[in-house]
Amino acid sequence: MVLFGALVNGLCIFVGTLLGLFFTKIPERFKETVMSGVGLVVLLIGLQMALETENIVIVLLSLLSGAVIGEAIHLEDKLEYIGRWIERKFTKPNQTSSVAQGFITASLIFVIGALAVIGALDSGLRNDHEVLITKAIIDGFVSLVLTSTLGIGVIFSIIPVVLYEGSIALLATQINNWIPQHMLDLFIIEMTATGGLMIVAIGLNLLKLTKIRVANLLPALLTVGIILTISEWF
Repeated sequence: MVLFGALVNGLCIFVGTLLGLFFTKIPERFKETVMSGVGLVVLLIGLQMALETENIVIVLLSLLSGAVIGEAIHLEDKLEYIGRWIERKFTKPNQTSSVAQGFITASLIFVIGALAVIGALDSGLRNDHEVLITKAIIDGFVSLVLTSTLGIGVIFSIIPVVLYEGSIALLATQINNWIPQHMLDLFIIEMTATGGLMIVAIGLNLLKLTKIRVANLLPALLTVGIILTISEWF
């Protein structure tokens, strides 16, 4: 089953979120310290990914073009709108909530990264779900920690995660007919580095050192493929 890995990933996030709800009553100072720890780990993961690049110019051009597209279409505003809509549906009128923040932060952390793409490609190309199952276990623990600090909004990240990984897995069943293997390998390397810098930005935001509109950088994950293709022509 091509979608098995993506579905397991969604299930682990669901379970992790439910377990995390038991820890939402812990004192605020504990939550702040835990979130700082999460931010530092996210920062480290992003740096490790970013350093894998073999061509920093491609990463730079991808981020610049992605930022222009994301700002032009107000991508982060649209995600915020979805998050706020979910928040209105699942919280009481006088209740303070961070559903939108939980949804957006978790979605970005779980979707951006090499494991999501490589795992989904493995599922589609070889029907091998080991990478996605490994990612699912990691995401389960991360969702537990995020839920303890950001609340129930984390659970809604299941939707973009399953759709994203499932779409790549389904596309991968035909990808060999369109893209040469060496191009696919290059794309994964540079996409990983580009995504890594976005994860660094998420880490900085979690540490409250910056307020980078990371969602508006997401188109860079697509433009990196276009820029790689153009560079191969020349």
